[in-house]
Amino acid sequence: MLTLSIALVLAQPAPADQPLDFTEQAKLLYRVVACGNDSPLPADLDAKVVDAHCVELNKRIEKYRATWVKEASPFIQGLKPGGLPTTLVYPFGGGDLISALTTYPEAKEITTMSLEHAGDPRRIKGIKSKALTDSLQLIRSTSSGLLVANDSKTENLMKGQRGELPGQLSFFLIALAVHGYEPVSLRYVKTNADGTLRYLTQTELDTLEKQEAKLLHSKWVAPDFSTAFDNLELVAVKKGGDPQKDKIVHRHFAQNLDDDHFGKDEGMKKYLAGRKPIVAMTKAASYLLWRDQFSTIRNYLLDNMVFMVSDSTGIPPVFANKAGFTQETYGKFAESFLGANADYNKDFVKLWKTAKPLTFRYGYLDKNLSMHMLITKKAEAPKP
Repeated sequence: MLTLSIALVLAQPAPADQPLDFTEQAKLLYRVVACGNDSPLPADLDAKVVDAHCVELNKRIEKYRATWVKEASPFIQGLKPGGLPTTLVYPFGGGDLISALTTYPEAKEITTMSLEHAGDPRRIKGIKSKALTDSLQLIRSTSSGLLVANDSKTENLMKGQRGELPGQLSFFLIALAVHGYEPVSLRYVKTNADGTLRYLTQTELDTLEKQEAKLLHSKWVAPDFSTAFDNLELVAVKKGGDPQKDKIVHRHFAQNLDDDHFGKDEGMKKYLAGRKPIVAMTKAASYLLWRDQFSTIRNYLLDNMVFMVSDSTGIPPVFANKAGFTQETYGKFAESFLGANADYNKDFVKLWKTAKPLTFRYGYLDKNLSMHMLITKKAEAPKP
């Protein structure tokens, strides 16, 4: 009778107010979309389609490892002072967990924020061969910018907001595969007014299931999944590593970072305030940190970071110097790739006159298609 009682208890569904666990879906997506391992596939998924996808994706993954992981990462590591925080905040990050792990392989907690929503992981189950073929082709197409050019175009990010596979989550899982991690937990989160997190429960999912995620920018593409899947918390561990020592936590938030949205989101601001001190990065960010309407996120970085890696879409010298930062330049810069503040452009041209060589691309090229990178660090950097 005791054995039967235990079995009945284990068979009960999780209480409606307990966090929902999507780890099973994350691991399946990791196998199918990110080609992270060769574990057996469910019988209802077309193995030939997945195998063909993995042949093509793995070519790009190996190219990324050969260039970025082996060349760019050691170069950036050599620029860092000792004792940096292991908490990273990456505004305008899109699906770019891959560059975050390349730039800060020592990071233990990573927060990315962008207009893109995380995505619904449930549609992978039982997907038909034609839909799977088309969806995987879309993932290869939209992830190619990150894997090949170290940049993800806006139109590719928007395409990932609709369809059978969650674009943002797929990008994140590919990033884990590239860097030798595997997912061990996936949950969906929202911020409370005091900056703490609450995890998606069955009760909340039942309420939000038919409410599509909100469009965060008038020129963006509206997601075709529930707002319940806006933000995620993805935990991963190095393959064969210690689950505690080698664990990283990545949280992504769908967030319009302008002053009218992020500037008024007290819960999100308090959540970020709880992360300090931080390291930071941004790239291919449309020069938004140059604009007055993004002053709240810019000031957050200046108030809380000690080290930042960026392209020219980083923080202009007029703000960085006033806040006690120094800036080092690499590569060449003549003018912003996109139209941006003329005075800040002049300041950057002066800054790049003493730049050191750079042999890889980090985000945008400049108007002359030159590679460049910017290091912004506290004048009194942490000592080893």
